[in-house]
Amino acid sequence: MKEQQLEFNEFETPELRYRALLDLLKTAEALWQGSKVFFAKWEISPSQFNVLNLLRASSQGMTQTALSKELLMHRSNMTGIIDSLERRKLVVRNEIPGDRRVYLVKLTDKGAKLVQEILPYFYQLSEEVMKCLERDQVKAFIKELQSIYISAERLIQVIKNKSTQ
Repeated sequence: MKEQQLEFNEFETPELRYRALLDLLKTAEALWQGSKVFFAKWEISPSQFNVLNLLRASSQGMTQTALSKELLMHRSNMTGIIDSLERRKLVVRNEIPGDRRVYLVKLTDKGAKLVQEILPYFYQLSEEVMKCLERDQVKAFIKELQSIYISAERLIQVIKNKSTQ
């Protein structure tokens, strides 16, 4: 059943922005659920893929803290993801000389092979999802999402500061 789309002029300004945020969250949830189904074929989660893909782009490897920050994930959740990927021999943890508390996570050859296998299908799926937008619209959409992200981060800091006063 297709949901009825409302015209923008049916909303007042605060309601319009609220509706935009709800639609953004609904879209993010749909994409997340769809990605879980997509990655199940390779027996990995979307978060595990994101870690593998970040490591693919980093020949030096990354610390778990850096991965957590990049993926906006708590360090304890990252530890579980890395543990799972390590058991499957998709990543390795190497101690950083002089700091036994920090590990450098690197992609193994097996992990790199898996990412290379998945990426063409992932790019194809991304094209399918975004085909409703022209290339210039996609670029503008990315900028708009970045602006919303920055605004949300600022608001979080304001709220945190007020709660500590």
